[in-house]
Amino acid sequence: MIQAVLFDLDGVLTDTAEYHYLAWKRLADELGVPFTRDDGDRLRGVSRRPALEIILGLGNLTGTETEINEWMDRKNAHYQELITRVTPADLLPGVAELLRELRERRIGIAVASASKNSPDVIRRLGIGDSIDELVHGGMVERQKPYPDLFLRAARELGAEPAACIVVEDATAGIEAAIAAGMVSVGLGPEERVGAADRVFPSLENVSVDDLPGMTRQADG
Repeated sequence: MIQAVLFDLDGVLTDTAEYHYLAWKRLADELGVPFTRDDGDRLRGVSRRPALEIILGLGNLTGTETEINEWMDRKNAHYQELITRVTPADLLPGVAELLRELRERRIGIAVASASKNSPDVIRRLGIGDSIDELVHGGMVERQKPYPDLFLRAARELGAEPAACIVVEDATAGIEAAIAAGMVSVGLGPEERVGAADRVFPSLENVSVDDLPGMTRQADG
């Protein structure tokens, strides 16, 4: 029996993944590091410091601890400036309907995002009342692809890991879901999320019974 669905935020519920890309791109430009869309895809689901380390690697750069902290703060400032544009209209197609269906089925709902800015984004999207728990990267020691974030979300919901579905758009997120022993749904191209139990282009027109494990539960 599925007890809960855990959603990543960026690129799943709203396209803040684009804002992360733009913020990292701006920092990379400031550091003189070439940074492409493909490079941006490598950072999906990756927390701030490992993401910065990838960018520094692209430019064969190193930094002192003070410089690294300053660069991370600078990227975060760029991102916070961009997300002031987020409104409820930025909720991706299919999300509101799926959240409503899950609520009707009395299935637990959590957002589990590496971004420490996720509470602000959830508030701007106006979906705080549609979710039961919000867990972000500042609440766990290890980030995706480690399972800690999803295991924390399941614990907050009182759900067994094997009875949770994770919805992710990033390779690191799918790896974290698998490591947590959870059912996984990937959004996006097969080359990025093909290891998931089921893959959809997006959540548009996806109903509860389309999620792996849910049809069996409904037939029960």
